[in-house]
Amino acid sequence: MPTYEFRCGQGHRFEAIQSFTAPLPACPTCGEPTRKVPAAVGMLGRAEVPPSADRMPQTWRGTYEGNREYVHELRRTAETRRRLEERHPELAGDQRPIVAHEGRYEGAPLRAGDPVLGQPRGQGHNHGHGHGHGHGHGQGQGHGQHGGRRDSGSGSNGGGAPSGAE
Repeated sequence: MPTYEFRCGQGHRFEAIQSFTAPLPACPTCGEPTRKVPAAVGMLGRAEVPPSADRMPQTWRGTYEGNREYVHELRRTAETRRRLEERHPELAGDQRPIVAHEGRYEGAPLRAGDPVLGQPRGQGHNHGHGHGHGHGHGQGQGHGQHGGRRDSGSGSNGGGAPSGAE
C-alpha cells in the first residue's frame, strides 16, 4: 500500500499508509478533515514546487531594484504557482490580502482580519480607546479631554499616579 501525506485546514501535516480508495483520515492532532498533499517525487526525481506568493519578494529591494530579468523570472514563477494551485487547491494556503509585511510582521505577515500585535482582541480603530492618533473631535476636544477639565478621581495626585506612588 502507498504512503500518502495529508494536511488539515489548520496546517498540520502527517503521513498515513492506506489504499487509494480509502476515505481520507481526520487529522490526528485536531480532528479536522484533511486533503492529500501532492507528492514531490516524480518519475525522474524530485519536482520543484514554486514558492507561494508569501515567499516571493515583496519589496523593490527584494527584486534587485526591479531588475528586468529577475522580475520576468518572478512572473513566470508566480504563473507556474498559480497553475499548480488551480490543480491542487490545498497548496493555495491563506488567500487573504497581506496588509503588513515589514518590521515586526516580517516573520509572519499581518493579513486582513488578523489581530494587530500588541493590541487586545476586539480593540480596532473605534472611538472607545484613549490613545491620541492625530484627528480631533470638534472644538479641539481630543480623547480624554473634557473642556480643559481633568477628572480627579479618588486617590489621584493630578498626574495619574495613585497618591503615595513615587
